[in-house]
Amino acid sequence: MAAHLSYGRVNLNVLREAVRRELREFLDKCAGSKAIVWDEYLTGPFGLIAQYSLLKEHEVEKMFTLKGSRLPAADVKNIIFVVRPRLELMDIISENVLSEDRRGPARDFHILFVPRRSLLCEQRLKDLGVLGSFIHREEYSLDLIPFDGDLLSMESEGAFKECYLESDQTSLYHAAKGLMTLQALYGTIPQIFGKGECARVRNGRRVPPDPMFCFQQVANMMIRMKREFTGSQNSIFPVFDNLLLLDRNVDLLTPLATQLTYEGLIDEIYGIQNSYVKLPPEKFAPKKQGDGGKDLPTEAKKLQLNSAEELYAEIRDKNFNAVGSVLSKKAKVISAAFEERHNAKTVGEIKQFVSQLPHMQAARGSLANHTSIAELIKDVTTSEDFFDKLTVEQEFMSGIDTDKTYGYEHILTLYNLEKAGLLKPQTGGRNTYPTVRKTLRLWMDDVNEQNPTDISYVYSGYAPLSVRLAQLLSRPGWRSIEEVLRILPGPHFEERQPLPTGLQKKRQPGENRVTLIFFLGGVTFAEIAALRFLSQLEDGGTEYVIATTKLINGASWIESLMEKPF
Repeated sequence: MAAHLSYGRVNLNVLREAVRRELREFLDKCAGSKAIVWDEYLTGPFGLIAQYSLLKEHEVEKMFTLKGSRLPAADVKNIIFVVRPRLELMDIISENVLSEDRRGPARDFHILFVPRRSLLCEQRLKDLGVLGSFIHREEYSLDLIPFDGDLLSMESEGAFKECYLESDQTSLYHAAKGLMTLQALYGTIPQIFGKGECARVRNGRRVPPDPMFCFQQVANMMIRMKREFTGSQNSIFPVFDNLLLLDRNVDLLTPLATQLTYEGLIDEIYGIQNSYVKLPPEKFAPKKQGDGGKDLPTEAKKLQLNSAEELYAEIRDKNFNAVGSVLSKKAKVISAAFEERHNAKTVGEIKQFVSQLPHMQAARGSLANHTSIAELIKDVTTSEDFFDKLTVEQEFMSGIDTDKTYGYEHILTLYNLEKAGLLKPQTGGRNTYPTVRKTLRLWMDDVNEQNPTDISYVYSGYAPLSVRLAQLLSRPGWRSIEEVLRILPGPHFEERQPLPTGLQKKRQPGENRVTLIFFLGGVTFAEIAALRFLSQLEDGGTEYVIATTKLINGASWIESLMEKPF
């Protein structure tokens, strides 16, 4: 069990175990020794649910990355391809299968599509003459992956582009399917709120929303699936009180702003992929006297980042300016703990100190790692370029007129940004941002970064619009901001799902509601930090579990919209 997935109101280990069980069942269908050939993009997400030890228990002896031509030699009975349903990958698989057939002896081939089977892909395999080689052709519905005790992601890198540039509903379907899985495990969610739409694009122009592409379609799909597949979920007492579906298009500003939390800055500068970050190795090399800096490591330092690490859980959501003092205090505590060894006189006292030693050594190693990361981040945040960029951003977000302009290097990308609604031509119409900013209190002049009292601390002044909407939905409700909701893109809606008699939830005095908030199109770590801040407020009244199509930052989000060079 992954303990960090079960610390909150919702035990996400239940979901993790369900998807692990499905994987084990597929592996057991392929009797005998096995080699798995991985679509490289899937290795990270799969690593969050199934380590090699689990695969080894089910006779997986070798693992390879999917590449062209011949596979490495492996004395196994079964070869399993685990891939996304992409035509270009089918071409590579065909090469692998044909080369294995020529090599001999005969192997049993299997293919597992993630998250869905594709008739187009199977037709491509047939055209290439290898479809009949596969004994099993199945799909593995890895729609939502538990990242932490309050965080789920589909890790669908193209979801926003598919919805807004390609009018492709695939991500909506898998979001609804993932939500159905959650309801099967955690009970029916009684109340659904939503804001936003997936606008259609026809012949390169935005056109009025089609009901079939409205973000409400996720709720509609989910309710329809529930009617079609009534079963065990109806008998489970509901864990979630509300579901809030938020379209990324409602708040296009927040992902483009520089995140100023510790975790957000790690992602901005180095990129966090599937809970891991790769860092410059020289900061983590053990210091030896007299070596003059020779023999420094050249391989990047790879660290896992989640709440299983006590210190990281404490500092990840803090504004970076508040992290230094925490690390300093932690260093004094750890130093004092090691000094206690001098006070251990009796056998019992020595034994007690020794029993605490592994935890103390782990804490010291964790402190050293995060002190090094903080130094790396500080090198960036104290630079003139960083300061200038942040100044322009904050002038814009606070409503100060700025004369800064930007380049024209990426014409096709700018065209995509316009189609997606990220860029609009300046016209004589009314600028609605000041109204939105004032009504939702999106800019706060006095921010206490050390001991925050408002979500605006995550951007040192700017309160993420998406999270402010979630906060106001909880209390006093969206009726208080009807004017702003009409200004923001897309409709807002509310649906109710009836619960069977006896499963109506009666909240105890002082018990918080649990809201699942789903971001279609991506969410940033700073937004996650702001929602965690709201969850921890004594009088907040709501605890949040966050789900998304993809964990993003401004750079990765824009990159997903860029036209690839020919």
